Amino acid sequence: MADKVLPGPVDSEACIREAVCVQTRKIFDSCRDSDCIEDLPVFPTTDSLPALLCASSIRPRGSELLHVGLHVEEISFNRGFYTVDVRYYYKIRGEAYPSALPVEGLAVFDKRVILFGSEGSAKQFSSVGNDCGSTSGLPVAVVDAVDPIALRMAICDAPLPQLTQEDIPTEIPEAIAAAFSCPVETCGQTRTWLVSLGQFSIVRLERNVQLLMPCYDYCMPEKECVGSPEDDPCTLFGRIRFPIEEFYPPDECPPCDAANYREVAQALS
Repeated sequence: MADKVLPGPVDSEACIREAVCVQTRKIFDSCRDSDCIEDLPVFPTTDSLPALLCASSIRPRGSELLHVGLHVEEISFNRGFYTVDVRYYYKIRGEAYPSALPVEGLAVFDKRVILFGSEGSAKQFSSVGNDCGSTSGLPVAVVDAVDPIALRMAICDAPLPQLTQEDIPTEIPEAIAAAFSCPVETCGQTRTWLVSLGQFSIVRLERNVQLLMPCYDYCMPEKECVGSPEDDPCTLFGRIRFPIEEFYPPDECPPCDAANYREVAQALS
């Protein structure tokens, strides 16, 4: 009997049991972006307004990606291609000076990309779900993104005249509003809070397809479930390695690469 095949790299001598037909999402096109978003307006919460009114400067304290809204639309003059409208919702945290009071607010960034998503006119119905309709013939847009880097913050003495009605989020989704302790003020501000962000993201278009794939066996876990340890705290502490690097300074400066880009950006802010 052949050795059992486990998840991971497969030996070339491993025997394929059968070819199976599976339905999954196939990626038809994707792109990656390193967006440097300069002077993005931040709409503060109501409790942050007093600190912003008397602030002479503001320092970044953090930024969090709350949600990404996606809308896919077909390009009529270019078959198989689609526009993907992406809207990022950010929770921005800062510290206003000279009062050193924490402030927070909502920032919104919109972008559009064009990707190939192929064509599909077949309607798909399923017994799963309560809706009575079929799935759309449009591809599915997916965004992978990390929390942005707050590069710089500034405070202006007047509202920005170039803000259009589309730039101001009139209807904030309920899930986004729940991420803030107070309501977000989107109009009537005498001063404008600006932030510059660095955003890494990947956008892709997928479709449900049926693919023929090699199958080795059913995947049964080999590892047993481990519950909470019953050791006392001192025994657990004794297993932790002594942090020698915390007591002695390093002999050389670590390289500035992608592994520590957040630390470098935070040091420059």
